[in-house]
Amino acid sequence: MRFSKEIKAGLIAIFAIVFLVAGVNFLKGNSFFGGDRIYYAYFPNSGQIAPSNNVTLNGVIVGKVMSIEYVAQNPADKKVKIGFSISEKNIQIPKGSKIEIGSLDLLNKGMLLYLNADLSKGFVQPGETIEGKLSVDMFSQVKQYADPISQKVQAMMSSVDKMVGSLSSFWDNTATSEIEGSMKEVKLAIKKLGNVANEMEGFVADEKIKFDRILTNVENITYNLKKSNDEVTSIIGNTKKITDDVLSSKYKDVISEAKDALKSFNDVLLKIKSGEGSIGLLLNDKQLYKELVNSNDDLQNLLQDLQKNPNRYIHMSVFGSKVKGTQLSPKDEKKLKKLLDSIPE
Repeated sequence: MRFSKEIKAGLIAIFAIVFLVAGVNFLKGNSFFGGDRIYYAYFPNSGQIAPSNNVTLNGVIVGKVMSIEYVAQNPADKKVKIGFSISEKNIQIPKGSKIEIGSLDLLNKGMLLYLNADLSKGFVQPGETIEGKLSVDMFSQVKQYADPISQKVQAMMSSVDKMVGSLSSFWDNTATSEIEGSMKEVKLAIKKLGNVANEMEGFVADEKIKFDRILTNVENITYNLKKSNDEVTSIIGNTKKITDDVLSSKYKDVISEAKDALKSFNDVLLKIKSGEGSIGLLLNDKQLYKELVNSNDDLQNLLQDLQKNPNRYIHMSVFGSKVKGTQLSPKDEKKLKKLLDSIPE
């Protein structure tokens, strides 16, 4: 079957139109044959993104930017409406997901899709809106860090400029003459230090001989001590032995005497405890103790009565008269008087 030229031309034109439409869709970011799902997001500005930029998910291209539209009546954070397509059929966008305008690499920009892990709220349908976010690009971050540094550098340069101006105003003839005078004084000081160094060098040379002699004497002394080391050690050992013997003998005698004294004291205590001797009888015999107490009481009563009524016990003659009582000799009278005087009032 043969086709006419007109039919061939018509078929060629139809195929050309089909390929032209497919090519235009592809250049716009759609799939070659179309049928992509379109979603929308609002941003405060476009972030310099353009149509046909890539939409990525975890670094994988899943769609294209389709349209960028400025909406004047919207609030400031939703002035730009961007439509994007998702060409992958197996990707569903859960509600609560976010899309961000940012840098895909150093030069290219695009949109980064972040899916919500919670699937209980359902999925976003084509034509609906997803929450948009505008990230700070690399140049803006660099500028953000560089601006404070630039301000500090400018302030520092201003301070340096002021300091240079102050030095320039100070650097006149007077300052120059003062600096020259200071330099002369520094030269004189350096010269004096050189003289002191020369004197020190001579002093060290003179004293070096004496120091060598001292070291030689010290070396001889240490050598002699080393030769007589055994003798010195023997002398020290003998001295230590003698002192140890003296100390040990003295301590032995003292300890022996102390033991003997303690033994004698213990014997005396045992005798007293057993009732031997006067102290033992006095401490252990209750009857003797009571008799001594009674005798003391009787003696006190006797002395008190003798002091109050001496006529009962003493026979005295006054002018030839006689008083009844016991007659005492002069010697006994003196003893009795002495005894009475010794009694406290």
